[in-house]
Amino acid sequence: MKIAILSRNPRLYSTRRLVEAGTQRGHEMVVIDTLRAYMNIASHKPQIHYRGQPLEGFDAVIPRIGASVTFYGCAVLRQFEMMGVFPLNESVAISRSRDKLRSLQLLSRKGIGLPVTGFAHSPDDIEDLIRMVSGAPLVIKVLEGTQGIGVVLCETEQAAESVIEAFMGLKQNIMVQEYIKESGGADIRCLVVGDKVIAAMKRQAKPGEFRSNLHRGGSASLIRITPEERSTAIRAAKIMGLSVAGVDILRSNHGPLVMEVNSSPGLEGIEVTTGRDVAGLVIAYLEKNAAPDRTRTRGRG
Repeated sequence: MKIAILSRNPRLYSTRRLVEAGTQRGHEMVVIDTLRAYMNIASHKPQIHYRGQPLEGFDAVIPRIGASVTFYGCAVLRQFEMMGVFPLNESVAISRSRDKLRSLQLLSRKGIGLPVTGFAHSPDDIEDLIRMVSGAPLVIKVLEGTQGIGVVLCETEQAAESVIEAFMGLKQNIMVQEYIKESGGADIRCLVVGDKVIAAMKRQAKPGEFRSNLHRGGSASLIRITPEERSTAIRAAKIMGLSVAGVDILRSNHGPLVMEVNSSPGLEGIEVTTGRDVAGLVIAYLEKNAAPDRTRTRGRG
């Protein structure tokens, strides 16, 4: 197969590993800088051009679209879908998962366990918003944040009011969540491919920190997940419409709670921690499922 990887940086671990895995399995792998691809929209024959040449003959596309370029990246991916190229994750599903509020609403509707979450626009409603999530300590998250950036733990209600007012004053959309103390600053990253959790690791925040992201100095270790955690991760990815996803789960006193569903999960932490060939399993999924015009939404989302 001829497989495109939409990635800003071919030197990133995840991109390199996907190229290696695909090449080892006999496929032609082409890395395309997402922001350098451009499109002919008003054409009877959809086209994408790259560095002066039309992109043609691709069987599948792997989107590694960073959060900061979601809008343009999804537009490029949609164009691939309109050309009949099979996407590992569809543009509609990526857009859905990147909107933190929308994704939580969809998961909630389907009965997935979540931390109690509040969302408001007016500063007049802050007191009731804090009560809604059982008061302090609580977590405040910027909706567009990623890798733990824009996430604040407030130990007191007074601090929470100040932080919420500050974010609202900056016209930032935020959500307020209950703090799951019993998780002990740890979460579980489940890597879902198709309808299976192929790898899982526990991420533990460093002392004095509550964010367990590896980018923030958190540590990773092997973990055995429960059947309930496994089915929660698979269901969450399916609800988002993602074929490959990193599902972040907290262990609470009332079962697994989904924090986030990531459409472009990093491969380095989970491959190093678990020893699994995640990149190879992703390529194997494409081998089994990629076919012309098999995109469910055909770029209509």
